[in-house]
Amino acid sequence: MPDPSRSTSVSPTALYTGAVWARHRLSHPAFATAQGRLMLAAAQPAMRLARALGGPTLDGLLLARHRIIDEELHAAIKAGAVSQVIEIAAGLSPRGWRFAKQYGERIRYIEADLPGMAARKRALLARVGCVDGPHHRVADIDAFALDGPASLAGIAATLNPAQGTAIITEGLINYFPLDAVTGLWTRMVQALGGFPNGLYLSDLHIGGENRKFAVQAFVRLLSAFVRGRVHLHFDAPVDAENTLKSAGFATAALLSPADFADRYRECRDPAAKLVRVIKATTNG
Repeated sequence: MPDPSRSTSVSPTALYTGAVWARHRLSHPAFATAQGRLMLAAAQPAMRLARALGGPTLDGLLLARHRIIDEELHAAIKAGAVSQVIEIAAGLSPRGWRFAKQYGERIRYIEADLPGMAARKRALLARVGCVDGPHHRVADIDAFALDGPASLAGIAATLNPAQGTAIITEGLINYFPLDAVTGLWTRMVQALGGFPNGLYLSDLHIGGENRKFAVQAFVRLLSAFVRGRVHLHFDAPVDAENTLKSAGFATAALLSPADFADRYRECRDPAAKLVRVIKATTNG
């Protein structure tokens, strides 16, 4: 996540993933910036080589986790458990745009990010005919702030306390040390505790599933790409599940996108075995 003081900064991962979503028709073309398209084109030779050798690809990883988070959020909304969403570090993700189009007044969707990225997202949404309103808006956030209007608690306080709420952090957790992550999870539980149903969805990489030499090389390349360290906080899924419960979640499960290979082509990429999707609830 970029330094909040650099209000015009946009991370390379946001630019790249914006282009990936657009290329695979999950997003509006406007979300694919010129820089992102250039980065995506530059990565294609390595991607083709990885596929030819049967190895994991960055695009496969991004798409697999995105599909499963989408599926779980759709299921919660359709079941009536969730009608409000806060997506932290939303970047150029098309999820808010897509869900707002599909569900309209049935949901409230808040895309939250650092000021520079949030301003860019507002401008892009305006270009495609979306403006801030009661059912879809962009908010500035400092996810690690303890209080204030830009904190998670401050944003959650603007929502209806009578409606189930989900928090999403896609592409965020593995870029911070464990103490920062556990602190964030604790604040999520506190924020979601004010709603009848609370759901948390995120991607997470597990150390024990990323130890092979080829996979370690992939993780190093990913670290170089995001210009920062990729932290592998847990050796096994159960360790992450227990930590989530210690933070206050009532239930916690780590889903494997590879288990959804029969439904989604992207989940057949070997990279689908290198990432998990957190599904945790505050109400059992």
